[in-house]
Amino acid sequence: MRDMDYLTLLSHEFPNVRSCAAEMINLSAILSLPKGNEYFFSDIHGEYESFIHLIRSASGVIRAKIEEVFGGLMSDEEQDRLAHLIYYPNEVLSVLKRSGEIADGWYESTIHQLVMLVREVSSKYTRSKVRKRLPQEYGYAIDELIHTNEAEPDKRLYYNEIVKSVARVEVADDFIVALSELIQSLLIDTLHIIGDIFDRGPRADYVMDELIKFQNVDIQWGNHDVSWMGAAAGNTTCIATVLRIATSYNSFDVLEDGYGINLRPLSMFADEVYKEDECDCFKPHLLDDNKYDSVPPELAAKMCKAISIIEFKLSGQLIKRHPEYQMENRLLLDKIDFEKGNVTINGKDYKMKDMSFPTVDPSDPYKLTPQEENLVETLKVSFLHSRRLQKHIKFLYSHGSMYKKYNNNLLFHGCIPMDEKGEFIVLYTDEGKYSGKDLMDFFEEKIIDAYFADEFDEPEKKSYGVDLMWYMWAGPVSPLFGKDRMATFEHIFLEEKELAKENYNSYYEFSKQPEFCDKIFKEFEMDTEKSHIINGHVPVKVAKGEKPVKADGKLYVIDGGLSKAYHSKTGIAGYTLIFNSHHLALAEHTKYDRKGDNTPKVYVTETLPRRLLVKDTDKGEEIKKRIFDLEELVECYRIGLIKEHERR
Repeated sequence: MRDMDYLTLLSHEFPNVRSCAAEMINLSAILSLPKGNEYFFSDIHGEYESFIHLIRSASGVIRAKIEEVFGGLMSDEEQDRLAHLIYYPNEVLSVLKRSGEIADGWYESTIHQLVMLVREVSSKYTRSKVRKRLPQEYGYAIDELIHTNEAEPDKRLYYNEIVKSVARVEVADDFIVALSELIQSLLIDTLHIIGDIFDRGPRADYVMDELIKFQNVDIQWGNHDVSWMGAAAGNTTCIATVLRIATSYNSFDVLEDGYGINLRPLSMFADEVYKEDECDCFKPHLLDDNKYDSVPPELAAKMCKAISIIEFKLSGQLIKRHPEYQMENRLLLDKIDFEKGNVTINGKDYKMKDMSFPTVDPSDPYKLTPQEENLVETLKVSFLHSRRLQKHIKFLYSHGSMYKKYNNNLLFHGCIPMDEKGEFIVLYTDEGKYSGKDLMDFFEEKIIDAYFADEFDEPEKKSYGVDLMWYMWAGPVSPLFGKDRMATFEHIFLEEKELAKENYNSYYEFSKQPEFCDKIFKEFEMDTEKSHIINGHVPVKVAKGEKPVKADGKLYVIDGGLSKAYHSKTGIAGYTLIFNSHHLALAEHTKYDRKGDNTPKVYVTETLPRRLLVKDTDKGEEIKKRIFDLEELVECYRIGLIKEHERR
């Protein structure tokens, strides 16, 4: 017999044989349903408009479902209009009402079309699961419409009366919104975000708000996420890092309007220290406009320079504090010859593009000035006390991890660090040495310590984890970074482009070969015949002929490419991977245009040998265990080890 304490606890939920039998019947039936649709997104980078469009359109699948149901009954233009209504019901209804385009019978006809689509997309789910996604106000009416057989004359009258009543009591707009949102919800059963929600784009906070709404979502942290998590945990180097990127990409709205970070002290400091400096090397990328916090580009450049110098100082202090990071090649402030205007890198002198460093003491270049110390402390307090930021970071922790094994797919953002021979790189720490899966587990433990360890009861554990958050952002053996160095200094100050090149870890070449994917599957105890690796992090340069599917279909690289900063390199806006009960498919994103057709092109990459059912999934294994537990409980009832009783 299993643990009696557990079975006794289970008996409170299922107090007799009848209740156990009913649940086992229900669970057994669920095992025979088709598996739900999984969607995989990566590298959203704050591009909330394009991301929300992809979510609402199910990356083009809603349009495909409309054609499947109404292809012979509606023109392409009519199908497009219905799709747009489902994506943006409130906005479309508002436009139609203002323009007077809603004719007699439009509401009844539209509700009928939406109900037909709901029937189609809900067919693989139990009525109970669909009911849980229904809005409370209209749940009963929608449930009846979905399951009424219109072929029966009496039922047809009943169906039509429900639809007419909705229009008659003037709740048709709300009803259409509810049906549209239900269609969106049912088409994405499970959502996987494979890292990099933050940075570059305008509003990562809006993306986080959207993710929090989902019932089934998991996140594999990216290096840009971890830098924000480190900032929220009080790592001042991470704070400087996220502020440098935000000021460089003109992303002031997300800081001040989104998270309430007070940038006034930084702007005042920058304007005072660099008053006569044009800061040409720090001009912002003006990819998006700020709606609430418009900062002149000249001031943004000064702010970017001020926080960049602070970042170089703080990262230098951190590297010196942790020689085990082996990042001494990133200590460059002390390599500057302030008289000649040169910097020495690998024994060679290079001319600096900018030599205005009023806050840098050549005799102690990594020391903050008193003003900088006060500024850093003020910014730290602002990050620690931002309620909305802390709410979002806690969601990243509660729904996130370094990697995830799910339905024979291995999800992680960057890489499993490998050396030039294809062996897993070993990271040596005071606690031991780690590589492969153990390295991922080690970093996850320390990321959790950084945020949740008590700074009074466990100060060393806390401080070690907080410091390591920055290493996760830029360290050479960080699975999230996956490069040999972060060449920010060279990129800003030197003309020689080759010096700013960041070399990818050997993983990115070896993983293109099936045998090395199998090596990783074995490391994570996964089936080499059925499994896939799903990565983000590296944009797929379609314009140069690159493909997202590699290693004979074992590896998918699905960097969303949503960031406008990458569009010139990729030629597209990345991919969504869709895994349903029939196949794996890629949705190829177009560059988002508010007024254009943004429907992705969907193509199947792998057809499954048979339709997958719930019983074939990880969820199915959980259900099977639950059935086994109930069988054990029934046996306990039958032999009298646990007494049956009625529900109270």
